Amino acid sequence: MPVDADTWQLILTSFWPMFSAGITATIPLALISFALGLVLAITAALMRISGNRLLSGVARVYISAIRGTPLLVQIFVIFYGLPQIGVLINEYLAAVIALSLNVGGYAAEVVRAAILSVPKGQWEAGFTVGLSRATVLRRIILPQAARVSVPPLSNTFISLVKDTSLVAQITVAELFLSAQRIAAFTSEFLVIYIEAAFIYWIFCLVLSFGQDRIERRLDRRVAH
Repeated sequence: MPVDADTWQLILTSFWPMFSAGITATIPLALISFALGLVLAITAALMRISGNRLLSGVARVYISAIRGTPLLVQIFVIFYGLPQIGVLINEYLAAVIALSLNVGGYAAEVVRAAILSVPKGQWEAGFTVGLSRATVLRRIILPQAARVSVPPLSNTFISLVKDTSLVAQITVAELFLSAQRIAAFTSEFLVIYIEAAFIYWIFCLVLSFGQDRIERRLDRRVAH
């Protein structure tokens, strides 16, 4: 399909509003949700390996429920469902809660596997010098587990950036909602949505480059 001058003009004029929405809304939303989700993931992972059946069971149910249901359904349950039982949440907070819960459910198994990959001798060494279990976990185990979990958690964050497009369904102002509004106004759906996909691709390429740099730096530290 040939691209005429008017189409190129539309592409140029629509690029900045979508790109700006990505920088000012999509990326911050992803960062906030990822940070909260990581706290949930660490908590759920520790509950899973705690040895307490109740805590482990609760964590299992949470992880299974998140992994077994679509993210869009989770968003709708929180934004449209909770008000029916008297819990009123604005669209942005609903998006943060849904995305954080989703990240926590998926990242929990990553964190758990990373913790279990640390040799048991590290625990024993900490106990030998008189450290408590909590101190050993905080000072010895988690730093080592962090190195193992960086690659998969980085992939989770990159996926989260793309998943933020789903919150446009509850009118959260971000990149894809901006694209939807421009497309509806111009009726150039194919061009605008391809352009939006291109912008997401740019963000993911930049994040993937940052991930590679972090992994190389960690590899050098481990080597030394």
